[in-house]
Amino acid sequence: MKTFTLGRSNEEVMEIIPNKRIKLLQVGSRKICITRINETFYAFEQLCPHRKASLHQGLITDFEEVVCPLHEYRFHMKSGEVKAGSCGTLETYSIKLTDSGLVIELP
Repeated sequence: MKTFTLGRSNEEVMEIIPNKRIKLLQVGSRKICITRINETFYAFEQLCPHRKASLHQGLITDFEEVVCPLHEYRFHMKSGEVKAGSCGTLETYSIKLTDSGLVIELP
């Protein structure tokens, strides 16, 4: 497991990651998507497991789902479970907001 920290404070992280917007970030050797709904953060793989569409161009729902822009498949952002569509599970990553920034753990 590798750990990375984004930002230097809780407030800075809230500015970097706007509510219900997906940011594509380079974290170590990977590009991942990070988003939040209010104060709950989510991190997941950049590409849809179905046809490799870029999920940072997708939509965030009020049900903790990311919607793929290509075929509108829906994935639960915490578990990676497919909620609509038929393909593999979305890879998700551990993420936690702390007083010293956003801590992301990657395999």
